[in-house]
Amino acid sequence: MLEGWFSKHERFLNEKTYHEHSNRWSYKHRRVRSAYRSLKTNMPYIFTYQKQLQMKIPTTTNGLDGGVFSPLKNLLSTHNGMNFELRKKLIEDFLITLKK
Repeated sequence: MLEGWFSKHERFLNEKTYHEHSNRWSYKHRRVRSAYRSLKTNMPYIFTYQKQLQMKIPTTTNGLDGGVFSPLKNLLSTHNGMNFELRKKLIEDFLITLKK
């Protein structure tokens, strides 16, 4: 079905815009192209929870969003003035502590 959709809309997806100031072109519908590419690339993994019942994979990521990473998000927002290296150390320490 995805390939059929692409065939139907291929002309639209391949529309380009020429930028006179830089003498370059870009795809006009970049975000739609990106979504299509993402679906095409990840198609073997979509609905894995239905194909691999023995793995008992949850149907959503809600358990991660509200549970595991919520304290980390709060910690990072509390210390939002940190540079990249300190943020990296904070995340590493959080994950190590989480593993214990």
